[in-house]
Amino acid sequence: MRKKISIPMVALRGMTILPEMVVHFDISRERSIDAVQEAMAEEQKIMLVTQRDIEVENPEESDLYRVGTIATVKQILKLPRQILRVLVAGEERAILDNIEVTDPYMRANVTVIGEDEPEIAGDINKEAMVRGLKDMYLEYAMRNPKVTKDMANQIKDITDLKKLVNQVSANLPIHYTELQEILDETDFMKRYELLAFKLVNEVQIMNIRDEIQIKVKERVDEHQREYILREQLKLIREELGEDTTISDAEEFEQSVAEMQAPDEIKEKLKKEINRFKSSMQSPAEAGVIRTYIETMLEMPWDKRVDDFTDIKYAKELLEAEHYGLEEVKERILEYLAVRALTKKGDSPILCLVGPPGTGKTSIAKSLAKALKKPYVRISLGGVRDEAEIRGHRKTYVGAMPGRIANGIKSAGIKNPLMLLDEIDKVSTDYKGDTFSALLEVLDSEQNNKFRDHYLEVPLDLSEVTFVTTANTLQTIPRPLLDRMEVIEVNSYTENEKLHIAERHLIPKQLARHGLTKEQVTISKGAVWKMARNYTKEAGVRQLEREIGNICRKAAREIYESNKKKVQVTERNLWKYLGKEKFTYQMANAEDEIGIVRGLAWTSVGGDTLQIEVNVMPGKGDIMLTGQLGDVMKESAQTGISYIRSISSKYKVPENFFDEHDIHIHIPEGAVPKDGPSAGITMATAMISAITGRKARADIAMTGEITLRGRVLPIGGLKEKLLAAKNAGIKTVLVPKENEKDIEEISTEITKGLEIIFVSQMDEVLKAALKGRSSDSK
Repeated sequence: MRKKISIPMVALRGMTILPEMVVHFDISRERSIDAVQEAMAEEQKIMLVTQRDIEVENPEESDLYRVGTIATVKQILKLPRQILRVLVAGEERAILDNIEVTDPYMRANVTVIGEDEPEIAGDINKEAMVRGLKDMYLEYAMRNPKVTKDMANQIKDITDLKKLVNQVSANLPIHYTELQEILDETDFMKRYELLAFKLVNEVQIMNIRDEIQIKVKERVDEHQREYILREQLKLIREELGEDTTISDAEEFEQSVAEMQAPDEIKEKLKKEINRFKSSMQSPAEAGVIRTYIETMLEMPWDKRVDDFTDIKYAKELLEAEHYGLEEVKERILEYLAVRALTKKGDSPILCLVGPPGTGKTSIAKSLAKALKKPYVRISLGGVRDEAEIRGHRKTYVGAMPGRIANGIKSAGIKNPLMLLDEIDKVSTDYKGDTFSALLEVLDSEQNNKFRDHYLEVPLDLSEVTFVTTANTLQTIPRPLLDRMEVIEVNSYTENEKLHIAERHLIPKQLARHGLTKEQVTISKGAVWKMARNYTKEAGVRQLEREIGNICRKAAREIYESNKKKVQVTERNLWKYLGKEKFTYQMANAEDEIGIVRGLAWTSVGGDTLQIEVNVMPGKGDIMLTGQLGDVMKESAQTGISYIRSISSKYKVPENFFDEHDIHIHIPEGAVPKDGPSAGITMATAMISAITGRKARADIAMTGEITLRGRVLPIGGLKEKLLAAKNAGIKTVLVPKENEKDIEEISTEITKGLEIIFVSQMDEVLKAALKGRSSDSK
């Protein structure tokens, strides 16, 4: 039977009260306090409804659950800070119809749900339900410490099913939202099933929790047991005067017995192991010795692999991975042939010298592949501490072996191929002479007994195949350079760059960007234009970057536009790389007075250098502009002295140099210029300006001058001739002593160039200046 009543109401936060539940709670909100006081003034009855969200301060009707409990207020106790503690006894379920009044307290219209006796067929079924629920609750009570013994005994004595369900629900310490689910269920049988389900679920959760706790406890107990046993063993050994590290020492001794190493090494290790045994009282010392022993055991003292000396295989590999570089390939094949015949032979130290990006490092990789040996690369750029090479004394904090010993250790054998990269960029400071340390590494007479400061025993490096790379030989000390066999890796011609791009760079970049040659094609003309107008380098590193730029833009174009194919040609190259970055300074169209074209070598290949000279009235001053280095300034002074010594031959007045100033300028003033190859160029330009004779525009020259007009040889001839050809020069003057170098330069470069060998300035002037000299009239 249901009836509707109007009753004061309190919204509860974080708790749910069920019928037959006796509980006290604290209230502090003014509306709740007024509602309790109003209930005491009426019949002590109050409606208790749970809030959905405990954070809401002034709940509305939508913020409350629909089913609550009508309870009788048994006791009120005032606490400090305007808090009221209320003791209530839950009686009946009620449905909240609506909130009638909200101020000064909440009054609600509710429908009381009068519960009839549950209709269960047969006393046996009812008894079974009573016993089943009791058993489930008592099992739950045994496992849950929150359920008191008195509470469990009260439940045990109840025989009425309805009362049992209400009592079990009221004495179940679960979350208030789960209690609300039981309160919401107005059908008795469904409420019984829900209650039974929650009891079984809680028991299963506790079973799983107990299993996990048992496993954790077992694991902790096992670790604790091991710890206690170890401590007891340590104590026993201390009492007996034995070392606690004996087990580690035994492992080390066994490793020493099994290792492949000279007797000297094994004796050293045995001494260190004995020291390790006696270092029980000093954990810090034991740690240092342990690290040293482990490092020594990891070194491949006598482990080696035989060289793979199949020259045919090596030749095919080098041809497949590198285009050009004939001299380097020939030297590597010669080395392999010697190794095959002698079975051992001294390993030469090859030093590959050349501009960046010309493939020096990749050649070393290919040699390692050809020999089928481990490849170890040690970068020496910026190394300035001798300990980086020789290692630190093991008594120092943080001591470690040097880079050479570490490289041998990582290779796992005593005869790997070791690349010492950028050996020209090693520096020296107060921490020691790094070059001297490298001298011992690379000297075949010394490196069979190389001493690393950390290892403290000789390390045999005589079987290591050393390859070094450098951009220049200028910074390498002569004694060190003397130990190495220098092989020049010269600049690539545009034709070589084209072949390298087609064979290696384009396939590599296409694969890196997820493209195929069917999707993207780059024409020969586009590659040629990239090499000529978008890069200015001796190698191909920047060329590869530009090809990568094309691939990225092509990948986006294919992805966004669903294109099947992208074709990059000389005409549409600008769409992918933008405007041209470099243009060659072409030969002048007309012959001019005082302007002569020189040839220079730079770190990115060859370049042409236009030298301009003006003569004007003055006091005999000589001005040099264009950011010239000391060598070029000295060349200019030498040229002036030579010209003054032959001035009568060209009918130059005696007082000319006292009454005129000479200004020598090399354009591109922001670029530093230096080097011993512009002497004859500056002298020719000055004589042209002084005598008024025009210099040929289609001629370029390179060479240094002496006071007596002798022409000295120069280096970098291949790069200089290539620069002259790119600038449209037809004739090149080269020192006579460089004639032998021409034979090593491919016809691809020399074709179309008239090369004149000169040994005296007279020959230079005869070829470069127009008009007739005074003594030839």
